[in-house]
Amino acid sequence: MSKFKRNDNLKFPFGSEKVRGVNLGGWFVLEPWTTPSIFEATPGNVVDEYTFCQTLGSGEASNRLQAHWSSWITEGDFAEMKGYGINMVRIPIGYWSVSPINGEPYVQGAYDWLAKSLDWANGQGIKVMIDLHGAPGSQNGFDNSGRKGAIDWTQGNTISQTHTALNKIRDDHASHPAVAAIELLNEPMGPSLDMDTVRQFYMDGWGALDGSNVAVTFHDAFEGVNSWNNWGTGMWALLLDTHHYQVFDSGSLQMGINQHISTACGFGGAMATNNKWTIAGEWSGAMTDCAQWLNGRGIGAHYDGTYWVNGQGSQYIGSCDGKYSGTVAGLGDADYWNIKNFISAQISAFEKADGWIFWCWKNEAAPEWHFKDLVAGGLVPQPLSSAGGC
Repeated sequence: MSKFKRNDNLKFPFGSEKVRGVNLGGWFVLEPWTTPSIFEATPGNVVDEYTFCQTLGSGEASNRLQAHWSSWITEGDFAEMKGYGINMVRIPIGYWSVSPINGEPYVQGAYDWLAKSLDWANGQGIKVMIDLHGAPGSQNGFDNSGRKGAIDWTQGNTISQTHTALNKIRDDHASHPAVAAIELLNEPMGPSLDMDTVRQFYMDGWGALDGSNVAVTFHDAFEGVNSWNNWGTGMWALLLDTHHYQVFDSGSLQMGINQHISTACGFGGAMATNNKWTIAGEWSGAMTDCAQWLNGRGIGAHYDGTYWVNGQGSQYIGSCDGKYSGTVAGLGDADYWNIKNFISAQISAFEKADGWIFWCWKNEAAPEWHFKDLVAGGLVPQPLSSAGGC
């Protein structure tokens, strides 16, 4: 099938202009590693947004989240992004902020800030991908789905509830001049789900968005970057989102900088062979899993051997000094140059296909993942078009 759209009015020229974006992570979906201070002010059982709201109660959770939502990202951030060459932001939001389900502890308010952010982006000429980052029941069991633990999405009414949230996003925001894409669901855990059910969900979600003048974005469901070429015939404006991290398995963590770069270059080459627009919708400068609580609240890193879950540990590979909790300015020389070269290579790799969205714009203390500070520190090519390495 063609990658290209019939005569609908998409708001971003996918395929002819590269997506150069950042994720506004940790804003509307809490993650312990992105904002550890929010979690450090709670009891140890609080590991995700669900337990945050459940444990604190709606009044206190609402007070703390409103303070966070109003300050974590502001209008000024969008001007700064524009100055750095960013043309798109991906904004994760959970179903609970769009179409809450009775009896769940989540508190409301993030959806109002989402609406504000669309106007802020539009004021800078930046386009937005609204990303449904958490689904009812949890599509992957990750803390960033809202609720860590079991994968119960596809059970009961969870798929219809997911469509309800997506349809509200469509009705409220698809016509906004900044909204160029809507992502049906972040990171459904394909190997743990019935993929026929996932494909049907994607097809139905596409049908509900067809004609809305947005790119219908879908994640590869961890099935492989080239696994979707035989799917989607006759479905227009599909944008495949694949996430490329080299820190979540021991083989990746043991690689040297040259292997990290060659792996990224190979991945970009594979992306470019797809018959659909394809972007790396999440990636980072990290070559370690050192960032505090990256693997979950209270859980250490594989890289320095402090990871321990259910009686399973990890072997020491290297030190997390400066990367567990630190700043870009505090990185050592070797880390500085390795991260700088890795970021440049990944940009050039992903632009073999249709572009990239870095995770994330900012965080409290994880320098390998902090785009704003990485640019300010000289570790991201400026202009972005000057990136090389693949």
